[in-house]
Amino acid sequence: MREDKKMKRYYTIMFTAALSGICALQALAADPLSTEAKQAYNRIRNNLLKMAEKMPDEDYNFKPTPDIKTFGQNVAHVADAQMGACSAVNGEPKSAGAASKTSKADLVAALKESIAACDKAFESLTDATATQMIKTRRGEQTKLGALVGNTAHINEMYGYMAVYMRLKGIVPPSSER
Repeated sequence: MREDKKMKRYYTIMFTAALSGICALQALAADPLSTEAKQAYNRIRNNLLKMAEKMPDEDYNFKPTPDIKTFGQNVAHVADAQMGACSAVNGEPKSAGAASKTSKADLVAALKESIAACDKAFESLTDATATQMIKTRRGEQTKLGALVGNTAHINEMYGYMAVYMRLKGIVPPSSER
């Protein structure tokens, strides 16, 4: 009789644990598309901001060859592009005006402003709202398409700008240990 109680208790514990695990998975899976999009964005966003803050002021004017943008111009490009995409998702299109800025302080501030707009856009994104159509400078897109496109763009820019850092003997944030 005692073995039956132990087995019953064992099965009850196992059933409860399995049910808890299933509930946790369902909570994660409630918005799998938007959750994964947010995670990808946050990884690159954090590295990009660290990069902009880590590059010394005097190196914001650095360009590896005369025919390409300076590091600072790349930060401005990212801030302006992000603001355009994310403010459209937020339903209030605007520009960061970063292209006219040259100082590290102003460019980092513009980047932070664009990040705030993107954070707001990603916070409001759910799988249900992901397919809503919005007007962007690229035409009509889904909210998810605009945000994933932004993430791809800033990831590309991060990789491009990492070369600038390496040429200056600086380790990019994603390579730090």
